[in-house]
Amino acid sequence: MELAQDKINLIERLIKTNRKFVNNEDLYDDFFNETCKRSLPIISTISSDSTLEVYLKKVATSSILNVLKDSGRLRRTRDSYVPTKDVSLDDTTSYSNVYSNISIHYDPIDFDNGPEDVAIKNEVLQMVVDSLHRINNEEPDEKYLDIYKLRYQEGMTQAEIAKELGLSQSEVSKRLFKLMQKIKNAFN
Repeated sequence: MELAQDKINLIERLIKTNRKFVNNEDLYDDFFNETCKRSLPIISTISSDSTLEVYLKKVATSSILNVLKDSGRLRRTRDSYVPTKDVSLDDTTSYSNVYSNISIHYDPIDFDNGPEDVAIKNEVLQMVVDSLHRINNEEPDEKYLDIYKLRYQEGMTQAEIAKELGLSQSEVSKRLFKLMQKIKNAFN
């Protein structure tokens, strides 16, 4: 499948405006390829331009993080990702110089959650929740809501969910796949 030029331009713009792109311009091709690879199966099913942009922004951000991790430029900490050249600080860090009585207290700043990001996240999450409840109400015997909660809120494996709900692991896998397809379709 080939991407239309408008979608290529949108992906390019989203990558280049991502704050993690700065000082990592040499990895642009990797960012672009990873974003395309992850979005191709879904991109043709989304008809709304605003939904497509929200979706591609999240895919591009995730792709950039993965490429930076794979290239050794970013590592996962307890709360977030930090460049490998930065010193990791806990939630609040105090530094005391042994040669003086001066104590400096640092509070971390979360730049990832600007008002636009929060609004987009809330909008997308609300769409997922609404879709999930609608799908579950349409097919209550499939236990989609229970499976979703156990998998994504409780963090249970498919085998654990199967045991909990009295289903086979393959049935849980099929229902999770069907549910994700139905949620994706709801974004159109």
